[in-house]
Amino acid sequence: MTHADLGEEFRLEMDALMEQLKESLPKVIGSIDTRIALPPDAEAVLKDFREPLPDTGTGAQATIERLIELNETAGGNVVGPKSYHFVIGGSTPAALGADLLATAYEAITYTWLLSPAGVEMEIQALDWLKELFGLPESWPGVIVTGATMANFVCLASGRQWWGEQLGFDISEDGLAGKPQMPVLTSGFVHAATLKCLAVQGVGRGNVQRFCRDDFGRLDIDAMEKALVELDGQPAMMIVNAGEVNAGEFDPVKDMIDLARQHNCWVHVDGAFGLFAKASPRTAHLVEGVERADSVTVDGHKWLNVPYDSGYAFVRDYGLMARAFRYSADYLPEESSARPTPGAIGPESSRRARSFAVWATLKAYGREGQRRIVEHCLDIAQYCAKKVLEADQFDLMNDPQLNIVSFRYNPGGMSDEELDALNERLGAAVLADGRYLVGTSRMGARTIFRPAFSNWRTRTEDIDEMFEMLLEVAADMA
Repeated sequence: MTHADLGEEFRLEMDALMEQLKESLPKVIGSIDTRIALPPDAEAVLKDFREPLPDTGTGAQATIERLIELNETAGGNVVGPKSYHFVIGGSTPAALGADLLATAYEAITYTWLLSPAGVEMEIQALDWLKELFGLPESWPGVIVTGATMANFVCLASGRQWWGEQLGFDISEDGLAGKPQMPVLTSGFVHAATLKCLAVQGVGRGNVQRFCRDDFGRLDIDAMEKALVELDGQPAMMIVNAGEVNAGEFDPVKDMIDLARQHNCWVHVDGAFGLFAKASPRTAHLVEGVERADSVTVDGHKWLNVPYDSGYAFVRDYGLMARAFRYSADYLPEESSARPTPGAIGPESSRRARSFAVWATLKAYGREGQRRIVEHCLDIAQYCAKKVLEADQFDLMNDPQLNIVSFRYNPGGMSDEELDALNERLGAAVLADGRYLVGTSRMGARTIFRPAFSNWRTRTEDIDEMFEMLLEVAADMA
């Protein structure tokens, strides 16, 4: 076969594939509301899935048919209206359409040269997000894969600041022989933050948590005492805007006030909690965030754009550029006229996540985002009301935002027995598959903690969830 033959063959196959997708894509997207959250027979379906690399292959159409079949029978519907265990949003119509086009265009947003439109969309979308969250207009930002990598960017920038405070360039010199960077936070610190600190050489075990109870709420007096003892040495303070088991917040304003009395870099992890700013009902929870030094937020949570999408905002462009310094003779130089987002973040290979972010903000604006947030706030309040009205459930924490913490309690059992019962029930619910809602721990207690951030979720989904919980509990008994 000649190169010309191959090109013509693939072109004909692409024409046939587009006809196939015109039929299959509407079915896939149209069934999101009705498909269950988790496939109950996935292990059986995938038992003989693995195979040696085929010599000739089955062709595009047969392969795509097989891919759809596999996802219908062994794929999770995590963006549907019944998925609550992780904080996962859906995709707005504009975001989903734009993301499909990002793949169709195969846009690469490492630098302006490769995709002027994609890079300009990224800059515009980040500017709009700063308006939405009340962050300073002057702050640079970058789109990454999610909150973990956004935290990575912000913490690396803060670590760079810390080294420069002590007179060295940490990205150039490394950490060998250097003092330990103090990191102070509450018990609400997320595992993703600890992961980032681990791979950046700070170490999970060197993070100081100041807690006044088993749940992890901040002991600000103890934190203040530790800062006084540092006697002006530079330190990093991590503020957690939205804790994952009950949706509680560190006292953002008070922590930043304290940090400004000392020599601190303040990082706010607002993966989903920063969206509280989008509604006047909850904006007070993140009051003062604009006085931080860096802020993390996720898009595939409450912005309702497709996976994966996250945003890092840092007050000082130079710190980002020095932390992620990246150059080669063949690469274009960074400039304000033709920016290179890949030079201020960890990824050089960057698909155009900006398409979906720009599109959803352009299509629905500030008001549309407020409506999505307040829809989810209302769903959380409805869920809490259902818990309070039911004899078999205990509400474990008043919901501040979009997470409702409760446990199943048939009566006559100790806390320890209820913990074991709820763990078994959580496993049974995940095996059932109709809803993605498992268990976690709030202090010593085992809880369910559905998190609502999807525009697709309806009150009838909540009604059905509680019916399912009682049904599975009865079957388990």
